Amino acid sequence: MSVELDVADGVARVTLNRPERMNAVDAATEAALEEVWDAIDGDPAIRCAVLTGAGRAFCAGADMKEDGPGGLAYWAGAGEGGFGGIALGRRPSVPVIARVNGVALGGGFEMVLGCDLVVAAETASFGLPEPRVGRLPLDGMVILPRRLPRPLAMGLLLTGRRIGAAEALAQGLVNQVAPLDELDAATDAWVRDILACAPLSLKAIKRAAGDTAHLTVPEARNARLPSLVAALQSRDADEGVAAFREKRAPVWTGR
Repeated sequence: MSVELDVADGVARVTLNRPERMNAVDAATEAALEEVWDAIDGDPAIRCAVLTGAGRAFCAGADMKEDGPGGLAYWAGAGEGGFGGIALGRRPSVPVIARVNGVALGGGFEMVLGCDLVVAAETASFGLPEPRVGRLPLDGMVILPRRLPRPLAMGLLLTGRRIGAAEALAQGLVNQVAPLDELDAATDAWVRDILACAPLSLKAIKRAAGDTAHLTVPEARNARLPSLVAALQSRDADEGVAAFREKRAPVWTGR
């Protein structure tokens, strides 16, 4: 399998499994990722997802050795989710952590940009090298200028250069950097913090952050998104207050 999905205790762990190709994404892997995100969104028991790569790489981007569509053909066929079904950050509905264990290049970096939280090994590196091979970082070239000051974004986009984990952290692209042998512990700490929160609250927060970015602050604040209304009217909203008053840990049901 080019993509492995393991679900346990409310956490979906998604692993790109093409280590011999540095987890480069071919058409079959892209399709498998789309199916994985659909499966995660279809399972109400899943409250968090972790995306990583097998072996020494996170993802080296699109598999350039694949005999498949490129250029305009690839652009025309790209899904609404962006590269890997996740680069644009609109799915899945649960929080997604990128566990970056090695290089994240091209589409691999774009998938990292689509995750909500990023934990990187000290040896990880990031870059959008597409212009060096006559291609375009179709997702990255529109996402990165919205995430970084223009000189920093264009410095990456117009050179195709790589940056290390420490620089990515300094630029605000990464939440935490850890030694490779401590990467799992660091990632799991973020998972525990996510699981401590009400599932519907987190889904509403993620949806609001993504769907209201184009609005003014008052418009965004007053947007009556269905996910927001569902969270405020949920049983978990009552449970959270009750648990606080009773000085106990809340028991979330996702309803």
